[in-house]
Amino acid sequence: MRTSLVVIGTAVAALVVGCGDASQPQEPSDTGSSSAADATVALPPEPEPEIEQDCPYLDTEFVAQTNGQRVGSVRTSAEDTHPACFFYRPDGDVQLTVRVYVGEEDVARALVDEAAPVDTSNPTSQPTGWEGGYESRDDGAVYAVSKGGHAVVVTTNQQQSVKARTVAFEAITRLGFSE
Repeated sequence: MRTSLVVIGTAVAALVVGCGDASQPQEPSDTGSSSAADATVALPPEPEPEIEQDCPYLDTEFVAQTNGQRVGSVRTSAEDTHPACFFYRPDGDVQLTVRVYVGEEDVARALVDEAAPVDTSNPTSQPTGWEGGYESRDDGAVYAVSKGGHAVVVTTNQQQSVKARTVAFEAITRLGFSE
């Protein structure tokens, strides 16, 4: 019984705190810092492999050579301009994905931080002018960078992040984002 009263009392207290006088101006909670972690940014949905076709900005043989595995098939997401590309091994497992975003700068940075979190990944500023991170994981590696409103996120099933970085550089160049 006592536990029930505590739970109810806590719920009532939370309700009362949340019901302040709306006519009174609220004190800003911003402490003056403005990092991407402070702001809540709505991220676009994860791309899905929908169309079996070549990646419009990466050569399949380049990906096979760079990632060190034969490519059995390639699928892209349904986006018209810069679809995500999914490269599969001959056994059907995904070996490498490339996600491209073009739009708002804060969304681009948030996508990169989601893929290679600032708190856990190694920072990178390559290629020149791009910022992001990379890390090896149990299931492979990721290299994610943004510049302005552009983001490129590459994941690989290989442990060496240099493979993801090499593919990211090629995608950035082939998409014309390096200027």
